[in-house]
Amino acid sequence: MVIVGMGGGISYAVALRFGRMGYQIAMIARNEEMLKAFRDMLIKDGIESEYYLADAGKQTQLTAVFKSIKERQGQPEVLLYNVAKIKDKNILRESIGSIASDMKEHVGGALHSVKQVIRSMKKHNKGTILFTGGGLALDPHPNYGSLSLGKAALLNLSKQIATELSYTNIKVGTVVVKGFVQAKDLKYNPSSIAEEFWKIHDQSGKEVSVVEY
Repeated sequence: MVIVGMGGGISYAVALRFGRMGYQIAMIARNEEMLKAFRDMLIKDGIESEYYLADAGKQTQLTAVFKSIKERQGQPEVLLYNVAKIKDKNILRESIGSIASDMKEHVGGALHSVKQVIRSMKKHNKGTILFTGGGLALDPHPNYGSLSLGKAALLNLSKQIATELSYTNIKVGTVVVKGFVQAKDLKYNPSSIAEEFWKIHDQSGKEVSVVEY
């Protein structure tokens, strides 16, 4: 399993959930110190993992890192794209350049990541592509204008990819998290959200592609 945008919340919980089911984890992010810590924590849980450094908004870096993953760990069977550029900035203060730059991370990196795994998935007619969505896609807020646009675009992309791959056995799904993720929250804790990703992956068919959670 490849996780693009590895962090200490949802993505780490997903790594634990899939890792405990036998998946080795490939983690992609920019912070090496953080990634080393996650790798050590996963190893203590008996989960094999490796980390790779890349900026999700830079195509050449993503291409190179996926090449390394395939060489070291084999072809990915599951992809989770969990990248979000979170900033409290009103939409009327954004510019063409800032929106375009953010979109590279919000949706451009997602598309390019999918393109890195799709050939093998089609060849074997199996695999799962997952995206971390957000409630701002459904209920946008002007103070988080760029992120609202990004999550809406990501949800749109997920639906397009699901349609494009409808003739295959490849599963495509988004968990639209409509609350604030906190460890102590009964619903919006990372482990509960990770379970929703597992359900999409583990379903017998492809009936569920979007979970509004």
